[in-house]
Amino acid sequence: MSEVAGKVVVITGASSGLGEATAKMLAEKGAKLVLGARREERLKQLVDDIKNSGGEAIYQTVDVTKRSEVEALADAARNEFGRIDVLVNNAGLMPLAPLDELKVDEWDQMIDVNIKGVMYGVGAVLPTMREQHAGHIINLSSVAGHVVFPGATVYCATKYAVKAISEGIRQESNGEIRSTNISPGAVATELTDHISHKDSKEMADDLYNDAIDSDSIARAITFAIEQPGEVDVNEMIIRPTKQEL
Repeated sequence: MSEVAGKVVVITGASSGLGEATAKMLAEKGAKLVLGARREERLKQLVDDIKNSGGEAIYQTVDVTKRSEVEALADAARNEFGRIDVLVNNAGLMPLAPLDELKVDEWDQMIDVNIKGVMYGVGAVLPTMREQHAGHIINLSSVAGHVVFPGATVYCATKYAVKAISEGIRQESNGEIRSTNISPGAVATELTDHISHKDSKEMADDLYNDAIDSDSIARAITFAIEQPGEVDVNEMIIRPTKQEL
């Protein structure tokens, strides 16, 4: 039997891209899914698709910048399935621009979603995982959490933070909670759609010409979950073969 089968998996940012692909893949392997995102229509359709294919899933709208909503998502998982085995902290934003543009609102937004949203997820599931003496937290960082790119300083800073959070979870796990940091390169998602700075958008679009599909990252997430309990896959960097940085 797959190590995924029967596990209760909470996924943020589940309405599209990596979150949606991961939900579908884990559902096929028998996971019980609790899906959160802001777009209810997309979530409802995804849950319907999973159920129509014989899978188990529920959804709840959630804005990860609101701690109460993230905690409500974890509560929904416990109420429906009685436990939380895995959290996939996937929600994230990438509005790139040079620092000189002083897009402070976008800085705040990235910090709120990419860092505080991740921490709210950790805080929402950690007590349950401690009670269970078992759990797995998977955080989506980025290649930008390993290399700083001009025009992406704040985004890179948030993704370096996610990498640090992942390592901190590992060190503080007391052998109970697995921690996986996954760092995608260019992946075909909606991540570049909200870049307001013209030159940064053109740079990102050029990089993303060779983007790999979301299933590439879903397979990596699935691989980490599939390992036996005593095996902790801590770090994966996954790029298009043609991506240099």
